[in-house]
Amino acid sequence: MKQMMRSYLLVLFIGMQLFPKAQDFHLSMYDAAPLFLNPASTGLIDTKMRAHVQYRNQWNAVAFKPFKTSLFSFDKPYKKWGFGGQITNMRAGVANYNVLQLLASASYGVPLDPSKSHNLSLGLQAGFTQKQLEYQLLSFDSQWSTSNGGSFDNSMPSNEALNGQAFYTEVVNFGALYYYAKQQARLNPFLGLSIFDLTKPKDSFSGGNSRLPRRYYMHAGIRVNVSEVFYLIPKVLIYTQAKIVQQSYSMDAGYFFKGEKFFALAGYSLRVKDASVIYGGLRKDNYIIKIAYDFNTSSLRGVSSGRGAYELTLTWLGRKGKTNELRNCPRL
Repeated sequence: MKQMMRSYLLVLFIGMQLFPKAQDFHLSMYDAAPLFLNPASTGLIDTKMRAHVQYRNQWNAVAFKPFKTSLFSFDKPYKKWGFGGQITNMRAGVANYNVLQLLASASYGVPLDPSKSHNLSLGLQAGFTQKQLEYQLLSFDSQWSTSNGGSFDNSMPSNEALNGQAFYTEVVNFGALYYYAKQQARLNPFLGLSIFDLTKPKDSFSGGNSRLPRRYYMHAGIRVNVSEVFYLIPKVLIYTQAKIVQQSYSMDAGYFFKGEKFFALAGYSLRVKDASVIYGGLRKDNYIIKIAYDFNTSSLRGVSSGRGAYELTLTWLGRKGKTNELRNCPRL
């Protein structure tokens, strides 16, 4: 049974890449990687620069080769502008399916009131994606042999029209973010919209006209400053791509230990009909580290025994600076 589910997962995943209903990968700690969440978040920091790395490992319980995602981003503010870049790499499956993406990112901030408490940031990303697949390692229906009790014979023709093992596509993303940045306020709301794959690039190893649908993120929340040392951030992410709709409801919390001078971080996220996620971490000096674990709640939970994925993040913030004319979004 477990072997059948492993094969099912592989076919399902490759099928999403070969046919029109393909979708992008996702992260559980989506806003730990600000350029991944919204191009408008580029440079929204009160330090001179920021570097971020994130790693995700998924489906160890059911896949021969688990799905691995790595991300690196760097950004810095300059007056009302923000500039940065992001590199992501996803690798999955026995056919070594690999997605490498390089993006340049820029944002521009506009204060909406004289005190610069209400702010609007607009962002744009552009770059390219390389998708690669060693399809010779895959088995297809036409390669099934009934000899010796039945098995796949990769020496038989696959009858699949696969033109090559790699192709490149353009990437163009847009984002807008409103945030209330008054540091002394009890409540700091924020609301963002991101649109990815604006050009709907071709997405086919067979040379067909299959295109990647646009991906939409709507994210919102509010930082509640309960006291000078304790805050809560209820937040929501709604993700749509083609006919896929995914909702994530989360609660972040942070507590500042004055004596040791660090923030303890914790949170919970419910990704509807998919996973329950718990995460924790700390912020000390210029470093933020977090770890998360997904408990699978989808229809695969019987095979996965509830095991889904784990994520690690590390963020480094440079020294304080006056390179950004706008107030920083206090949730970052």
